[in-house]
Amino acid sequence: MYPFELTRAKTVAEAASALGTTGGKALAGGQSLIGAMKLRLAQPGTLIDLSGIPELKGIKKEGDAVVIGAMTRHAEVASSAVVKGAIPALAALAQGIGDRQVRNMGTLGGSLANNDPAACYPAAVLGLGATVITNKRRIAADDFFKGMYETALAADEIITAVSFPVPRKAAYAKFANPASRFALVGVFVAQTGSGVRVAVTGAASSVFRAKALEEALGRSFTAEAAKAVKVPATGLNADLHASPEYRAHLIPVMAARAVAAAG
Repeated sequence: MYPFELTRAKTVAEAASALGTTGGKALAGGQSLIGAMKLRLAQPGTLIDLSGIPELKGIKKEGDAVVIGAMTRHAEVASSAVVKGAIPALAALAQGIGDRQVRNMGTLGGSLANNDPAACYPAAVLGLGATVITNKRRIAADDFFKGMYETALAADEIITAVSFPVPRKAAYAKFANPASRFALVGVFVAQTGSGVRVAVTGAASSVFRAKALEEALGRSFTAEAAKAVKVPATGLNADLHASPEYRAHLIPVMAARAVAAAG
């Protein structure tokens, strides 16, 4: 590790000001950022620690939505009675992230701001049509994810919470890398009042909606309908773990499992 400055912010305003003036990086759970710094893939001169900001934590039900603070840990989402009662698919997704250490350190906001191509939370946010709330604005899920490790966030913008609409039915199915528990392919399926949404993570450079699956499941919300969809391999990831063709095959398979789990 190399030398850097650490600022412990006490308020969101203080953290945003520090980001704007220092050009540093916000530190949430640190599960991705610290590893990247050790490998010199990221070399910020200043880290702004968000862990001491109370307003960034907590889970509550607001009308027909569950609002989760950005600094809420994965383990807290997984064990929350509020989340289990309103959106059990979201609690199950959080329980399947990484290992116990990652779940007890990693945060919702940190995961979304990082936007790892194989992370699980982006699939839930996009699949449920959630709203990302920052210190400046509210960003619809469809407008938030821009590309590999890229989001709509400005340099001094901080995620404060995420509002998840409660769906009629939802489930997440992940074909996980056995070592990292990241998704080779993960599919979040949600049946909402405005139609079916299907979000895929792990398969491309960023999370995306699978429109062909949404159309098929809009006509028939069944595992058989999902399995019948053919997904092209064009633009999908190729690495030592899986070919684009294999990922294309997995997408409808995992979608079918998610539909079956949704009931």
